[in-house]
Amino acid sequence: MEPLVLESCHSTWLFDPERMRFRRILKGLESESHQTATGWRPYFGLDIDPLSESFVVRLNPEGTRLLRSWRHVDHCAQCGGEATTELSLDDLQSAARS
Repeated sequence: MEPLVLESCHSTWLFDPERMRFRRILKGLESESHQTATGWRPYFGLDIDPLSESFVVRLNPEGTRLLRSWRHVDHCAQCGGEATTELSLDDLQSAARS
C-alpha cells in the first residue's frame, strides 16, 4: 500500500485509499523512540481544497460526520508556524503497516 500523506499543523495523516481507512500520527507526543498514532478508522470520502489548503474527511456514507483540517504550509495561517516536524520514511512505512 502506498498511503496518501497529508501534513496538518498537529498531525501527519495517512490515507489508505484501497481499504478506505486513515490514521493520524500525532506531532509532539512521541514516547521514547515511537510516534503516537491513532488506530486505523474507516472513511467514506476525502475532499481536498487546493485554494484554502483545507481538507475534509467524511466519516460516514451520508457525509453528516466530518473531520476538517488544513494542510500545514510555509507561513501557515492556521498555526503561524514556519516549519513542521519531519517524519522519516521508516516512521511512515511502519505506521502504514501497523
